[in-house]
Amino acid sequence: MLIIGITGTLGAGKGTIVDYLVQEKGFVHFSVRGFITEEIVRQGLPVNRDSMVTVANKLRAGNSPSYIIDQLYEQALITGKNCIIESIRTPGEVQSLVEKGNFVLFAVDADPMLRYDRIVMRNSETDRISFATFIENEEREMQSDDPNKQNIGKCIEKADCIFYNNSSVKDLHKRVEAELAELNIGLG
Repeated sequence: MLIIGITGTLGAGKGTIVDYLVQEKGFVHFSVRGFITEEIVRQGLPVNRDSMVTVANKLRAGNSPSYIIDQLYEQALITGKNCIIESIRTPGEVQSLVEKGNFVLFAVDADPMLRYDRIVMRNSETDRISFATFIENEEREMQSDDPNKQNIGKCIEKADCIFYNNSSVKDLHKRVEAELAELNIGLG
């Protein structure tokens, strides 16, 4: 069983890599966003980026910096299959998965304006924001000294592989395939 974690900037292509691994390689997908959204709905809060950040930070502060990832990892173990955990946001989450073994961290990034255009087209409930808000959110989430808060910059630094996704989906798929081969991950 292999766990691939994915981190990266907003709109860079995390979901595109996830879809490829699920559809082409048979991975089972676990989503931090989905986990947090369930909690937001349970608490009766609006489903938006601010609620996502607030609820995630409270869950981590009340339990551990790796709490959300640890919950998803336990679910992944039950499957016994190769899994991808999407949206790793804190160094503590990375460390927890590294310590569990059979783990690889992918990161994805792209030009900010291209990423913004992608989220506008995606049009999810957390993506309906201005470019200025997009940049503000990113700056808030890129670094923090608080282990319970997002530090995407540090997660990207810890990645085994960084994909710069300024091209086509087909090109990104080719680069993911090449990285899997380089890591000698024999997947069907």
